[in-house]
Amino acid sequence: MEIKIREAQERDLQQILDIYNDAILNTTSVYNYKPHTLAMRHEWFRQKQQDGFPVWVADLDGQAIGFGTYGPFRPWAAYKYTAEISAYIDPAHRGRGIAKLLYPQLLASAQQQQLHALVAGIDATNEASLKLHRHFGFEEVGRFREVGYKFGQWLDLVFMQLLLPKPEHPTED
Repeated sequence: MEIKIREAQERDLQQILDIYNDAILNTTSVYNYKPHTLAMRHEWFRQKQQDGFPVWVADLDGQAIGFGTYGPFRPWAAYKYTAEISAYIDPAHRGRGIAKLLYPQLLASAQQQQLHALVAGIDATNEASLKLHRHFGFEEVGRFREVGYKFGQWLDLVFMQLLLPKPEHPTED
């Protein structure tokens, strides 16, 4: 089993959608209730490309079995050096270290784009994701109690952060 990390392509969007919808329907990884549509995923992908944010996939025999990306943390200009990072893995392949293969590429891309702070919002019960982020140097910087409600329970959201080297010449434009 050789897994390759590569840039996502339009042909991956159905698999990316299936992975994301599984997270919506069966986990607390996404605080959303309704599955997304393929049209929504196409718009999401187009917006990522337009904004210059990468989408990486873990490819096994031509199939996307996981994906990772980052995007705007908040919509105001002063947050331009900060991004929110995430990865999702096909349920049949979870627990095999695939996210650990995606994260080095995500971190390298973020550093290359001169981002300084990466933030991850993680459900407090998602031990696998918390452990993954700790592995890559993320630290817990905040915990929001009972901010989500899903599957008949109140959910706590943990924010973790990784600081990358500061950009050489930050600007305010």
